[in-house]
Amino acid sequence: MKVFSLFIGICFFYFTSALAQSPAERWADSVLKTLSKEQRIAQLMIVRFSIIDSKTKQVVFFDKEITKLIKKYNVGGVCLFQGDAVEQAKRLNTLQAMAPTPLMVCIDAEWGVGMRLKAVKSLPKQMMLGAMTNRQLVYDYGKLVAEQCKRLGIQVNYAPVVDVNNNANNPVINDRSFGEDKYKVAEYGIAYMKGMQDNNVMATAKHFPGHGDVSVDSHYDLPVINKSLASLDSLELYPFKRIFEAGVGAVMVAHLYIPAIDTTANRATSLSPANINGLMRGTLNYQGLTFTDGLEMQGVQKFYPGGESSVESIVAGNDMLCLPTDVPSSIAKIKAAIKQKRISWADIDMHCRKVLVAKYDYGVYDVAPIPLNNIDADLNKGIDEMRQKIAEEAITLATHDNFFPLKKFKTDKIAYVAVGVTTGNAITAAMIKDYKADIFFASGNNDSLVEKLSKYNAVIVGVHDMTRSTNSNYGISASEASLVNAIEKKCNAATIVFGNPYSLKSFCDIKNLVVTYEDDEIIQATVVKMINGELPFKGVLPVTVCPNLKFGTGINFSSSEVQLKKKYFDTGNDNAFFQIDSLAIDAIARQATPGCVIMAVQNGSIIYEKAFGYKDYSAQEVVNTQSVYDLASLTKICGTTLSIMKLVDEGKITLQDSIGQYLPFLKTDHKKQVIQIKELLLHEAGFVPYIPFYKETLEANGLVKSGIYSQVPSNKYSVPVSKDLYMDVNYIDTILLRIDQSPLKEKGNYVYSDMDFILLGRIVESVSGMSLDEYVTKNIYWPLGLRNTQFTPLASIAEDRIVPTEADDYFRRSLLRGYVHDQGAAMFGGVSGHAGLFSTAKDLAILMQTLLNGGSFGSVHLFRDSTVKKFVAYQSKSRRGFGFDKPERKTDGYPSKYASPATFGHTGYTGTCVWVDPEQKLVYVFLSNRVNPSVSSKLISLKVREKIMDKFYEIINPAMFTPQ
Repeated sequence: MKVFSLFIGICFFYFTSALAQSPAERWADSVLKTLSKEQRIAQLMIVRFSIIDSKTKQVVFFDKEITKLIKKYNVGGVCLFQGDAVEQAKRLNTLQAMAPTPLMVCIDAEWGVGMRLKAVKSLPKQMMLGAMTNRQLVYDYGKLVAEQCKRLGIQVNYAPVVDVNNNANNPVINDRSFGEDKYKVAEYGIAYMKGMQDNNVMATAKHFPGHGDVSVDSHYDLPVINKSLASLDSLELYPFKRIFEAGVGAVMVAHLYIPAIDTTANRATSLSPANINGLMRGTLNYQGLTFTDGLEMQGVQKFYPGGESSVESIVAGNDMLCLPTDVPSSIAKIKAAIKQKRISWADIDMHCRKVLVAKYDYGVYDVAPIPLNNIDADLNKGIDEMRQKIAEEAITLATHDNFFPLKKFKTDKIAYVAVGVTTGNAITAAMIKDYKADIFFASGNNDSLVEKLSKYNAVIVGVHDMTRSTNSNYGISASEASLVNAIEKKCNAATIVFGNPYSLKSFCDIKNLVVTYEDDEIIQATVVKMINGELPFKGVLPVTVCPNLKFGTGINFSSSEVQLKKKYFDTGNDNAFFQIDSLAIDAIARQATPGCVIMAVQNGSIIYEKAFGYKDYSAQEVVNTQSVYDLASLTKICGTTLSIMKLVDEGKITLQDSIGQYLPFLKTDHKKQVIQIKELLLHEAGFVPYIPFYKETLEANGLVKSGIYSQVPSNKYSVPVSKDLYMDVNYIDTILLRIDQSPLKEKGNYVYSDMDFILLGRIVESVSGMSLDEYVTKNIYWPLGLRNTQFTPLASIAEDRIVPTEADDYFRRSLLRGYVHDQGAAMFGGVSGHAGLFSTAKDLAILMQTLLNGGSFGSVHLFRDSTVKKFVAYQSKSRRGFGFDKPERKTDGYPSKYASPATFGHTGYTGTCVWVDPEQKLVYVFLSNRVNPSVSSKLISLKVREKIMDKFYEIINPAMFTPQ
């Protein structure tokens, strides 16, 4: 009886264990049992599919050799390279049909399969993507690449590159990277990865631990990186940590020599146990699939020839060997290493099982023949559309000296100089068609040509036929560079560089400079529309090239009509504006704020624009007029209210709508559901002024709760609250629940409340189907060309341009720079209806001038004049308009003792304000960071903002405004 019970128990154990396994694990185990020991080793190998013969330049396929390897060893997979899509598909169908275990099909297609295959168009390279500020488009790009891969029977793409390219002379990564900013590289790498993996193609983050800071190509030698582990951790490893947490399926390991990781002479990181099992598996806890970089590369072959590199790769802890030079020799040497107890059969089984699980997860277990009909057409589907979208987002206006739009020279004499080519192209055709331009083809310095061009009213120089190689200066000869710079000095000219942004080092002093990143008909046609003013320039430099061309540089420009012009304002008193200077300087001296930017616009022209002081009291970084500030509650009018106005204009909502129809999470109190949108705008809905959401997430000792926050991001901890602090995305539901459960006072009384605008932001998202930042950017900021007005600005604005706010020692425990100061907005990921927006003074002035104009700026029409007038007028017994603040009905000097009743605007907690007085056609902007390093009330008690606004009134109309 005991024996029977034991038998039943054993059976039950194995039965329940089998049930606990996933389908992938059960399939992997079943296949593993059928494989011989040699076959288990061979399953770890990805072999080359083709090569280009160095003599004939023709594609040579290795299908015969692969057939032998399949039949004898049952190799794990193949990697596609050159060739025709139909030829590839036919061969793959034949090989898959004969393979005992289906082959894992891989490709190194960072910018789509057109990177490898004839008759298929390529997508733009990653550095051009890095010039965009549109993360969603990077996801869509990954999705399109996944669709190509699936059409060709590919399960694994060796992309994205998440190397931070911080070496301009990098000969192997360069434009394959998203750029030099680790945050953007991580963010865009994750978006690309998710675009592929959400569509069932495995992504591969490469090249771990970071191939960006090298000057040697690992295809030809072993690069050396002499950095400390701390330095690597702060930069190179950051994108890998982020993408590991986000769930990337695989990682490719680089051939690098990094003594800080492994001091063994000439041991590449791809062969290093300290790198794979130590740093990656141990410290970073990445347990996904690992591929070596190509083992045929000289970075390993130089020191570990033949099968030795395969042995060392397995010893190091890799799962898959990419392109081993000799499969039979590799298998033999791995078996020898097992006998020597350097590795074990258990290790081989573990790696093999991981490979088989991945094959199941990505559909290899049930691979079907690839249909051959229309394969080229299918692979090209959507490519032109994607290239067009990327061109519109990425092309960058790097410098501008009032040259564009070109259409203002329509009746003038115009020339186009094509450098590097001798025949016409799409842009020369467009220049002839649109401007009857004279076309010149030039390849070197030519004094007579420069003299001839100096007679033209406008000259456009296009640098074409560029290369990707830093060694050749990207195909730009010294004489060509000299010619372009000579034209710039002698003529009224602009230069368009159709290639790699690093090439701009030859043109640092060009006053009107555009970079398109790549060169094709779509890009040429798009840049023509941009220089004509028909499309806005949106791109930013993904890398630093010159002192004046840093990462994040990108001039927001769409047309001459959406610009504020400066004018000399004759006050009759040379000291008039100096009085404003004195007020600002005095405020800084009294430590009311470390610095500030002040701007005034009257009758549509800038009459005052100055920056004072420093970004903090260390006095290391000077404030300038391009400094980007946390606007705090200016978000309420510059983001949320404008979005509500747009939705009202479009007839998608009315101010009388009940908020319950848009906010289903308001369940506790029926009275909340029937609140009208206009009551939120007026702060008369009855909500409490403020809920300190963050306090509930702190431990008794004041530290954040580990269950709610993590120092590394993941799918769960995906809400960036501050640098290296991420909140559980599900906690946002708890925040909304707290708003739902909050007490509600009687409606109709004015109580200024952040809750009102948090809910208004949610209404914008509910109605538009977009996030608040996406909606307001697409519908308001971009049409006006406002490049510096953004939520979560670190995605596209260089950190050193952003003014730091508080040194938060009670919640986030860090200096806040580029992360919103407001705690509640931070817990929404930096995007909320009440706070989170960052901007420059000029961007805000343009935004306010648009309202002063009745909703239009030049040819850009955003709102009906009637809508603007309705929102900015008094709408209550309080001093509020719809969303906008206004002067107190009884004069008390707020916002100025001279402000007319028509005045509208808002102030912000961080020390900001914008005010518009329609009667005086005045726009006033004041930006500061009074909360740095900690909150100071001096700016308020000294009434700095009010006094400066008073002074502007006295200057623009001294007869009417007599100082009291």
